Amino acid sequence: MTAPAELLALAVETAREAGRLVRGRREAVTRMVVASTKSTPTDVVTDSDTAAEVLIRERLLGARPGDGMLGEEGGQVAGQSTVIWVVDPIDGTVNYLYGLPDYAVSIAAQVDGRTVAGVVHNPVSGETWTAMVGEGAWLLDRRIGVSGCAQLSQALVATGFGYDARRRARQAEVLRHVLPRVRDIRRAGSASLDLCALGTGRLDGYYERGLAAWDLAAGGLIAQEAGAVIAGLRGRPAGPELVVAAGPELFPALHDLLEPLGADRDD
Repeated sequence: MTAPAELLALAVETAREAGRLVRGRREAVTRMVVASTKSTPTDVVTDSDTAAEVLIRERLLGARPGDGMLGEEGGQVAGQSTVIWVVDPIDGTVNYLYGLPDYAVSIAAQVDGRTVAGVVHNPVSGETWTAMVGEGAWLLDRRIGVSGCAQLSQALVATGFGYDARRRARQAEVLRHVLPRVRDIRRAGSASLDLCALGTGRLDGYYERGLAAWDLAAGGLIAQEAGAVIAGLRGRPAGPELVVAAGPELFPALHDLLEPLGADRDD
């Protein structure tokens, strides 16, 4: 079995190279052009998303040709090894499109379906978060940890919204009930960066419906290794239905706030 440290080293090198590519392309133009859309007209893909995923695939599979890959833009590449790379070339594409600095390159390595290493790199700030299973989480060369907030009323909580109009309306209704119960809400527009912010203590909690594997894999491992509890509602695992994440002292209260609101439903 390949050591997680070897997988992480390759992921970090690749994420930083992809970050240089996408930042350079963004700085070279006044306004990015939408190349295509996905689930709705607001769910956009730029040429930079595609170019970055091609670069990542070439670097990862060039170094490890037997591995598989699951990418947001390019779909799944089957491999012969037990390693699958889960990749979001630009998490926060709308931010990237508008020139906002909250976007990231996210790469995770899964072995037999379990995430063992992950990196989230913000090309604008230069911040790079990393984690290996059982080894803690790091921001550059500093070990990180969750905030320790235990009171919902004092919690700074992040969330995000889907692209489908019906889902967005439902999420707004849930938020209407959450907002009076917490310190405040943040919506940065990048799930991986939200999860890293949680792990760094910049947020106390996070929840969102509709995350895909590439949104959750690297950032989720980083948050977990920093001490966060990450799950769905009613004992279910975190996944597309809902991701709830917070430190162990806060998680029960955040879960119990979201559960009767049906935060994992669209109707």
